This record gives sequence, C-alpha cells and structure tokens, in this order.
Amino acid sequence: MKDFNLDNLVRKNIKNLKAYSSARDEFKTESDNMVFLDANENPNDNGLNRYPDPQQQKLKRKLAEVKNISSENILLGNGSDEVLDLIFRAFCEPGIDNVITLPPTYGMYKVLADINNIENREVLLNHEFEPDLTAIFERIEDNTKIIFLCSPNNPSGNSFSPDKIEQILNKFEGLVVIDEAYIDFSENDSWLSKLQSYPNLMLTQTFSKAYGAAGIRLGILYASKEILEILNRIKPPYNINELTQKTGLECLGNMDLIKSQISEIQIERNNLSKQLLELNFVQKIYKSDANFLLIEVDEANKRYNQLLKKDIVVRNRSNQPLCNNCLRITVGTKPENNKLISALKELENE
Repeated sequence: MKDFNLDNLVRKNIKNLKAYSSARDEFKTESDNMVFLDANENPNDNGLNRYPDPQQQKLKRKLAEVKNISSENILLGNGSDEVLDLIFRAFCEPGIDNVITLPPTYGMYKVLADINNIENREVLLNHEFEPDLTAIFERIEDNTKIIFLCSPNNPSGNSFSPDKIEQILNKFEGLVVIDEAYIDFSENDSWLSKLQSYPNLMLTQTFSKAYGAAGIRLGILYASKEILEILNRIKPPYNINELTQKTGLECLGNMDLIKSQISEIQIERNNLSKQLLELNFVQKIYKSDANFLLIEVDEANKRYNQLLKKDIVVRNRSNQPLCNNCLRITVGTKPENNKLISALKELENE
C-alpha cells in the first residue's frame, strides 16, 4: 500500500489533548470485595448505583472471543453513530478537511459531516451499485481524510467487490471505514481478518441487526491499537451504560440462538424474493447480502401509501440516487412476510 502515516491524519488539538480520567480509569481490579469511595456515587446497592466500566472490559473480552480478535482492537460506542462521530472529530479539521462517501448509502455519514463542518464529497456508485474507482481517485486530494464504504450497502443490499476495496485500501493514504452493519447476513467474509494487513482500515459493526438488540444502542469499531488510543482520548468516559453492557454480554453468550435467527432471516429473504418476483408491478429485485431487499416497482409512492393503509410499513427510497421507484423491505418473520405478500397480491388484483 502507499505510505500511511497516522500521525499526519490526527487533528493537532487531539494530538495535544489530555484525556479526561474518570475515577474508574485510575485502577484495574477484578476483586468483588472493593469498597468504592472514589466516585461520589450513592452507596446503596440497587444494581445500578455504580458507574459502569468505562472501558467495558468484560464485554470486550467476550466479543474478542466470539470474533477471534484481540480486545485491544475494539472500541464500543453508543450505537455506531457515536463511533462514526468520534472518527470525524479525531481526524477531520472543521472547515478544512473532507471525506468521500458513495451514495446511495447510509445517510448518517453526510449528517455527521455537516455537524462537524466537514466537506462531504459524494461519488455515486455505478449502476451495479459498485464503487467507481476512477471517480473516487479523481476526488482525492491532500485534505481528504476518510473514505466511507458501506458493505453490504444500505439501501442496495449488495457487498462491494473485494478487489475494489483492496485497491482503495492500497492506494489511499487516508483512513478507510468499512461499515459492516449487515455482514452477519452475508455469505462473504468480514474484513476483520484483514485488519492487521491494513493499518488504515477501520470496521464498524453493530448489535442492532443480527443480534436483535437495536434498543440497547451498542456499536462496535475494530481498528489498530494506535487508532483506538486516539479515539479513546475523546470518547465520553461512561458512554456504554450498565444495562447495555449486561445485555450485550447476554447476546454474546447465546450465539446459537443468534445464528439460528440469522439462518431463518436468510431463508425468509430468499423466499420473499421469489414471491415478490411473481407480482406484475415488481420490476426488479436487487441481490441482497443484508436483512432487507431493495425492489423496483412501477410507482413507489403509490405502492408505499397503499401498504401503509394496510398497516404495513416499508421504506420508500425513491429520493436516493439510482433508486428511482425503489422500496426497501426489511425481512420480517414468516407471518409478517406472508402478510406482506398477501397485501401485495390484493393490490395486484385491485
């Protein structure tokens, strides 16, 4: 790969920042007999009167075991959005630097760029929803700090070509963030196995999709120890609450159930795709490695509103580039999917 110098990417004020040290950051112990008189907490035990572990050590160790990676390569956030915001704040100088995103894609990249006063250079995917490498490299300049790749992509559902991702990792001197929120539903391997090969690679994953825990707001970042040391300087001290940490551990301790649910969703995704193709107003179904399908219909606005009247909510993505007359349909349970198909058949007969 081209020369990569992390020090050149970090904002000057972040380099010089002395991180806040919380009471629970100042010692390490696993003892159950500690008397805590350091953090001005209410001493009456109700299970939640103590501050949570600021580094979520138990949860990280279990996640590291499941993912076969060192816990030193893990940072946890209040949802993936907090993780993404930390990346912007650590590496992008407001009003000066820029990032590259590839629409149609996850909308929070643009929102976070705007919040942090960072120029967002949008380079459309091609008509196969793959990165346009020529266009991407034409937009890169000295102040381009990050390229965001969502793979499997939202809203299209496809995984990007590994060859194209490798070319970006090898040729770009900045950071490459691969958003793998939907990777558990894909037959493709995660880029986690390549983390040690690319010092500029950062991976985000989440408990919101395959783990069925969207309500606890738990996002994951995998990156080098050097990158995480920088992000930990600006991470809020107690960003993952005690209830979230406990629920995350419960999820990771029940991987057989998680894997079973993933398999069921994959089967339902394939069945749903076949049934949707039988409807005359469905023009196209895009291949999906996620837990949703992007489908092109005759009139997306019309079909969206018709389904809403039947108490079925899908996502109208027609306002996104390359998604004219497209609906995004999350794969539900078998009864939910059957209700959807029945409703669509009724619309067809009408």
